[in-house]
Amino acid sequence: MSRRIDLLRLDYLFSVLIPLFVAIYLHNLNPLFFIDIIIGFSLLAITGNTWNDMIDMDDPDDIDTVQRVEGYRKKDLFTIGAASFFMGFTLLMRTCLEHFLNLLFLISIIILVILYIVWLKPIPILNHIILVTSHLLLPYFMIKVDAELSLIGDFGEFFILLTLFAYGLTGQFTHEVIDGDSLVENLSLRGCQIVVLTTSLITIFSTFIAFFIIFDYYFIPLLLIPFGTLYTFRKPKRPSKPVKDVGILIGNILMVYFMCIIIIQFIGLI
Repeated sequence: MSRRIDLLRLDYLFSVLIPLFVAIYLHNLNPLFFIDIIIGFSLLAITGNTWNDMIDMDDPDDIDTVQRVEGYRKKDLFTIGAASFFMGFTLLMRTCLEHFLNLLFLISIIILVILYIVWLKPIPILNHIILVTSHLLLPYFMIKVDAELSLIGDFGEFFILLTLFAYGLTGQFTHEVIDGDSLVENLSLRGCQIVVLTTSLITIFSTFIAFFIIFDYYFIPLLLIPFGTLYTFRKPKRPSKPVKDVGILIGNILMVYFMCIIIIQFIGLI
């Protein structure tokens, strides 16, 4: 039986939390005002992780999932996900009751995640556009709505969002190539290479433009990370599994990085 904590897949929370932290930092907001949204989305992410494993545990080729859920039944995973969902949804009710638009965003997020888990996961490229939209763009906008900011930002914010979106897609596509999922099943290795290199180059380009518009050196790490992906996919081949682990670890390090700059901004050091 796997460790209980492994079922929650907490090491993937960075994909949900980084967009929230970027929104808070970029607009110089008090992070304590959004703690219910931050924890709420963390709990919803756990729901998505456990229910996704509940679907994938029947696939004997998905070795990681089979090992992670060993000794557990579908109803065990469903119960964990359901409990996490209701607590996360409850925490998000405050902003949804105060801002009807956030209720629409939250409903859209839930629908998109369900569509991904149940139907869209086998469809290459579209599946992760849907996933990144639900995990990144909509939560980012929910922070702005809760802070009563205009959804339409300046060019600097546009390119930061484009960076995050392309960065999220790059990570998802890389994982698919490593795991041999839908992207590999529908495209040649050369095609997979082109897809990953394209999103990596978009990330570098958009970060470069955003840096010169906003001129904030704290965003420089976003410019450097995609070079690792360019190196990994310099040849049309499937990277080894440790590359996936390195990407997840870097994502968590980036999450801690943004937590740090939010704190030093909050206490007035920057």
